[in-house]
Amino acid sequence: MSDKKIYLDYDQAGLDAQYNNRLRWPDYKEHFANWRKWSEESCAKLPCHRDLAFGPGPMEKLDILPAEKQNAAIVVFIHGGYWYSLDKADYSYVAEGLRPHGIITAVNNFGLAPDTSMDEIVRQNRAALAWLWRNARTYGADPDRIYVCGHSAGGHLAVMLLATDWPAFEPGLPKDLVKGACSIGGLFDMEAIRLSYLNKTLKMSEEEARRNEPLSQAYPVKAPLSLVVAIDETPEYHRQSEAMAKLWKGLGYPVDLLVPPGVNHFDVVNQLRDPNCELVKVMLAEMRKAFKH
Repeated sequence: MSDKKIYLDYDQAGLDAQYNNRLRWPDYKEHFANWRKWSEESCAKLPCHRDLAFGPGPMEKLDILPAEKQNAAIVVFIHGGYWYSLDKADYSYVAEGLRPHGIITAVNNFGLAPDTSMDEIVRQNRAALAWLWRNARTYGADPDRIYVCGHSAGGHLAVMLLATDWPAFEPGLPKDLVKGACSIGGLFDMEAIRLSYLNKTLKMSEEEARRNEPLSQAYPVKAPLSLVVAIDETPEYHRQSEAMAKLWKGLGYPVDLLVPPGVNHFDVVNQLRDPNCELVKVMLAEMRKAFKH
């Protein structure tokens, strides 16, 4: 096997190893099963509007788990799975941690690779947010208090929503439609992803990777960003979050880089069922900053 460097100091095998989370943590299937089980339990006991269509495609649907009060803030949670796996039905459980604080949870789906391009995945996430803004009051939500959070690939998509020129995307949308974001185990350097084994599934060109790379975007709104990278992540995950934090700080925007101890790429999100967990506390604090007018 060639040891030719293809990105930074990594040869192909080295770069692939940095992003092969399923090989690094073989118990990932247990986490996937738990997320689905917890989410089914959450939807069984909490109010839940399921499969609301925000577009014409079969995957363009979202679920809303309302708060008890009206005019509530809304957190949109975007699922992970490296843009090719998992589903909104795996993350409804995050409502357990947010609802006691009077917050609505929405979880959206989007088309998956290889059948759906990265350009289209990003567009669908933007369409979901535009639909939520237009329809928020129908579900007891305040359209002026929308915050996004995502895990892994969802962390990438959450930051791409901050990069969106909303009035250009759809006339009538406010430029600050998304007030802030929390990216958990997110990915921001898409050239590294394009050069890794993942691109056999994602099929990104160099141009498409650049169009959808958070480190290469302009950010029109000064919004708070929380970057969460578990202590037990690969060096590349830490590098990517550190690079994103540096970019945000350079813009003069509020940013926090958090490294939770004792967790890895998968189990870092398990705590989100607990309304008193550290990640929920972080999001609540960031939302207080984000919703100040």
